[in-house]
Amino acid sequence: MQPKYLLPKLMIAIVVCCAMLCGCSLFSRRYAGPDQNGLAVAMPNPMVIPVSDVDFAWLQLVDMVDDYFEIASEQQVREIGGVLMDGRIATRPLTGATCIEPLRRDAVGVYERLHGTFQSVRRTAHMRVMPVANGFQIQLEVLKELEDVSQPEYSTVTSSVRRHDGSLVAIQDVDRELGPGTLGWISLGRDEALEQEMLRNLHARLFNAELVPQPAIQ
Repeated sequence: MQPKYLLPKLMIAIVVCCAMLCGCSLFSRRYAGPDQNGLAVAMPNPMVIPVSDVDFAWLQLVDMVDDYFEIASEQQVREIGGVLMDGRIATRPLTGATCIEPLRRDAVGVYERLHGTFQSVRRTAHMRVMPVANGFQIQLEVLKELEDVSQPEYSTVTSSVRRHDGSLVAIQDVDRELGPGTLGWISLGRDEALEQEMLRNLHARLFNAELVPQPAIQ
């Protein structure tokens, strides 16, 4: 067997084995976390969190988002003229995690792992923090996009062949030996599974944290 045919078959075998070990439940595209009674429920989005220490809560928000994405900009909740203004966190687009990257957390479930392995996808997160009575309201959106390329990466049809099955594309002077050209990104909507995973992480940080007893002052 030729080496060039062995590698794709080996990758497919690894992916199938991982799917069998993980179980069929991970193929679901929606995430539901257990409540106190062990029942599967979805985290609310927007989610209201009680806040007693604004700085601590904001640090937890930033640290949680940083576990999944690279933060591009952040604007902390602040008071202007006696009014609390909304806070915002935006991230840079991140290429989807693949099956050979188990430590990355931006793909939830086997479906998303497979999609990121065989397709060029990316995700971007936007968080809005709105002050409410005795706390914050957290609204999280994770947008997923699919890369739109001029031709398949290993297509046997050359780029010089005229095609009539798509929209007109302006011909640019690019080096075709570097691979197919990127025409843009196609929106696939929101990644609700990752949103639920991030909100679950934030809920655990703010609601399940145990206070460490401080030593008594002598």
